[in-house]
Amino acid sequence: MSDPKEIAADWARRGFTCELWIDPPGRRWEDFTHPVDELVTPLEGEVEFEIEGRVVRPQPGEELLIPAGALHSARNVGSTTTRWLYGYKRQ
Repeated sequence: MSDPKEIAADWARRGFTCELWIDPPGRRWEDFTHPVDELVTPLEGEVEFEIEGRVVRPQPGEELLIPAGALHSARNVGSTTTRWLYGYKRQ
């Protein structure tokens, strides 16, 4: 699934928010933690996530869960802008 509206509706049913994030080539967000689960789904570009030392590169439309409290980073590793959805579990 890669339609942002469908993803947002699915996440809402599962108790998650859904927002769009856009990063230029080379942008890195390092060493974050959140008190709740986070979902991410790339829409376009090459984005890499490192979660507790494990590196993954989800393909567009592929969902990734970042567990609450997990140390994680996000990196645009491609030569183009990345667009990806992220959402946090509502408490």
